[in-house]
Amino acid sequence: MAMTNRKLGVLMFSPAIIYVLAVVGVPFVLAFVYAVGDVKIASVGYHYVGLANFRSVLESPTFRRSLYDSIIFTVGTQVVVLVGSTVLSLALKDRFTGRGFIRFLILLPWVAPVSLGTIGWKWILDSIYSVINWVLVHLHFVRPFDTPMWLGEPTLAMISVIGVESWRLLPFSTVILLAGLTAIPRDIPEAAAVDGAGFWRTLFQITIPMILPIVNVAILFGVIFVFTDMTVVYILTRGGPYDTTQVLPSLAFFTGILGSDLAEGAAISIFLVPILVAVAYFMLRVASRAEVG
Repeated sequence: MAMTNRKLGVLMFSPAIIYVLAVVGVPFVLAFVYAVGDVKIASVGYHYVGLANFRSVLESPTFRRSLYDSIIFTVGTQVVVLVGSTVLSLALKDRFTGRGFIRFLILLPWVAPVSLGTIGWKWILDSIYSVINWVLVHLHFVRPFDTPMWLGEPTLAMISVIGVESWRLLPFSTVILLAGLTAIPRDIPEAAAVDGAGFWRTLFQITIPMILPIVNVAILFGVIFVFTDMTVVYILTRGGPYDTTQVLPSLAFFTGILGSDLAEGAAISIFLVPILVAVAYFMLRVASRAEVG
């Protein structure tokens, strides 16, 4: 009987394992193979070049700039998402009239296709037809012919892509934190209130420490999503202006696919692996210590 159950378990898990190997495992191995070879689009044959592609990538100012932009993009987005999702989850925790409808509206950015939402933001941030600039002009915050170039100035472009990426990830983090808040026993905050603890003291000494493992999970998934995402950057700025919003995934795409240099594009993408592994290990260790404590 035990052997039958074991075979059934293997049979049930095998489609998922095959899917992961086919969609993730094979491309991952091919990336390593391409990174140590001289592979171009439509090239014939394979020539091993060792670490030459990695040396070329590390010596590239564009790569170093993209690595810096990726860190700024990821950290900036996570700060905005963490603060915003904490506020939203605290506001949506208790029942009130229309809570279900507001939750539905908050989930829309995560449910809607990212390409459609980002195209909408591209129109909102357009240098000529920007709705934001129209509002700023009518409120007399800026002059009509001196409006901000949201996607044309380096600092504003980075702020714009961080804002749009935060808008997209905010629902996901909010749902995770809501789950953590609803798991807190009601008697603990009530006992704190009886002892005279106010909102801020309860928040920082009871609520946040108790949901810290959930927060770490939200940050871990958020970092992975943002650091490996190129959709928002590709649609809004394509890495511009002057590569000031170029991130590693978009640089790998431009180099490997549009630039026809599959080997160097693969080498760039390989640099994502140790960074994400280190982040995942650190966040899981922090979450584990928080659970033990």
